[in-house]
Amino acid sequence: MRRFTINTIHPPTPKWRPSLFLLPQSLRLLCFSQHSSLRRISISSPTELMTRAFTGVTLGLTQPANVETHKISFTPKDVDVTEWKGDILAVGVAEKDLVRDGKLRFENVILNKIDSKLGGLLAEASAEEDFSGKTGQSTVLRVTGLGAKRVSLIGLGSSTAPFKGLGEAVVAAAKSSQASSVAVVLASSDGLSAESKLSSAYAIASGLMLGFFEDNRYKSESKKLALRSVDIIGLGTGPELEKKLKYAGYVSSGIIFGRELVNSPANVLTPGGLAEEASKVASSYSDVFTATILNAEQCKELKMGSYLGVAAASANPPHFIHLRYKPPTGPVNVKLALVGKGLTFDSGGYNIKTGPGCSIELMKFDMGGSAAVLGAAKALGQIKPLGVEVHFIVAACENMISGTGMRPGDVVTASNGKTIEVNNTDAEGRLTLADALVYACNQGVEKIVDLATLTGACVVALGPSIAGVFTPSDDLAKEVLEASEASGEKLWRLPLEESYWETMKSGVADMVNTGGRQGGAIIAALFLKQFVDEKVQWMHIDMAGPVWNDKKRSGTGFGIATLVEWVLKNAS
Repeated sequence: MRRFTINTIHPPTPKWRPSLFLLPQSLRLLCFSQHSSLRRISISSPTELMTRAFTGVTLGLTQPANVETHKISFTPKDVDVTEWKGDILAVGVAEKDLVRDGKLRFENVILNKIDSKLGGLLAEASAEEDFSGKTGQSTVLRVTGLGAKRVSLIGLGSSTAPFKGLGEAVVAAAKSSQASSVAVVLASSDGLSAESKLSSAYAIASGLMLGFFEDNRYKSESKKLALRSVDIIGLGTGPELEKKLKYAGYVSSGIIFGRELVNSPANVLTPGGLAEEASKVASSYSDVFTATILNAEQCKELKMGSYLGVAAASANPPHFIHLRYKPPTGPVNVKLALVGKGLTFDSGGYNIKTGPGCSIELMKFDMGGSAAVLGAAKALGQIKPLGVEVHFIVAACENMISGTGMRPGDVVTASNGKTIEVNNTDAEGRLTLADALVYACNQGVEKIVDLATLTGACVVALGPSIAGVFTPSDDLAKEVLEASEASGEKLWRLPLEESYWETMKSGVADMVNTGGRQGGAIIAALFLKQFVDEKVQWMHIDMAGPVWNDKKRSGTGFGIATLVEWVLKNAS
């Protein structure tokens, strides 16, 4: 058998990077790569080269459009709201802010000031439209007498603290009126502490940026977005607030990146495509990131039989992704690992997903854990925290069906030597995570958080909005749950009931990969625990529910904000 070694060098121009393979007998294939890189590829034969080349070509001739990133500038201001000039003045109103005196005038200073300029129109309109300040309520009025063209009242409910929903409601008002400039003010901001004002500004800015996001990369036409500037009034000014708004931008960019990864169809975002996106993050922030992408042969050398067993059926080869963050200056005080499940498509394998509710058409989101990990990497590459080293690890592959695929009843051997009888090929995510967790422990980390769309059982238990958390470490649970409270993402700790492990015993191997139907999410977590060093603090997050928003038909970017908060807490 003849073996050819080919170097492919991509020019530095980011938009057009053809790679011309020159082979014996004048066999030439022109391949296109979206991201620049230098690689050495070992090819056994021209047939193998053709297979590799064409499996990298997108099925259906679909490529994401280069959609221009919509930028919104945020400016904190301390001005009279009645004098502010622009398209929409949006006022966040809690239920208590609508209390009126004996003359039916607002007791709230901000609302009273605006209403006085409008001759009572605000009070009249809010009464007629039964606006009570409840969460989800909003009203928009075209006005004269103010610097603003429109005034929007947005309900905050019974809480005095705004949340991302306020920003999203402002976006809805801005879109409907094609506003290019908006100001946001809280009716009751005077009583807020300095820290509360910072967190309020962060929540408003995050809600606006995420609410404005529309994924138009796979549409033939995209809408023109008008909003360009947002002024935040009454929450202070100065470097601390500007820093907080900048931080909101970093985290939101990571969440949007995560959403785009989850939204990308599996015929575009293959395991190789996911590896390219990870490499792109590393190259964008090369001052703090290095990237290692392992191919199947390298994974074989590391004895990753569990992971490679899942990948065996697909024509798209697996890519094991490892990004390492090191701070730009100073010592490293703690080493962390974030591990994400990276199934770019899950057919179920020979235990193919069938029947109502199997959601096979949505299995592009089975890499939601990896999207969370890489989205956090993008955000942290911009924030650049000190004192912490972070390893971002994804065992990317597809779970498909072919003559080379893993069969029910097969026994695979993970990289820590433990053997697994595969009694269900649709419980594949835990098989890939097994080798990824062993790899993470081998990096010398002290704490690991893994995220995966792992079980439907967790969705049944907690519904579509809450992720399940499993860990034997109370300290780590406290850290991550505090981070989730800061981010606004919902986590709920579930037990690791060791007695349930009895259902995972095999007659021919160390374990099977699935137990009974009862306690499925717990059993899956117990399986993962077998591949974590006892000296390492470890947490598993089952995010099968909140990874996807059915109403918006879009990925949510869940987990990214919490991961960033957790890393920063460890850094500080």
